[in-house]
Amino acid sequence: MRKWHRWISVFFGVFLLWIAVTGVLSQVAVLWPAGTEAAAPPAPPAGFACPEGWRCLPPRADAGGIRSMVGLFHHLHSGETFGPLGTAISVLSGLVMVFFSFSGLWMYIVMFRNRAKRNIKPGWFWK
Repeated sequence: MRKWHRWISVFFGVFLLWIAVTGVLSQVAVLWPAGTEAAAPPAPPAGFACPEGWRCLPPRADAGGIRSMVGLFHHLHSGETFGPLGTAISVLSGLVMVFFSFSGLWMYIVMFRNRAKRNIKPGWFWK
């Protein structure tokens, strides 16, 4: 299991780093504080009437800056920017993360059991 864990990480490490960085950037862009000046909400188009029982909100003004790049970060994160191959690599990277989770847990359990067999001081972590 350890051999597979290492070899797959050599190939997919770059893609997983890409996905992690673009995912963080997309969240930072969403959470980035808007400008301090309070802009007046835009007026609805002429002839627009909000249907009964609906809560109609005017469209948000383009915030500009990093907030305007949320869509770009999402497309980079999902691989859509690179076409079907990028999307396939993104999906495979997700599956590899699931594999890493299970194989890492499995390796830890095996090491923990081996440690218990040798009567080494019990504990969750070792030096």
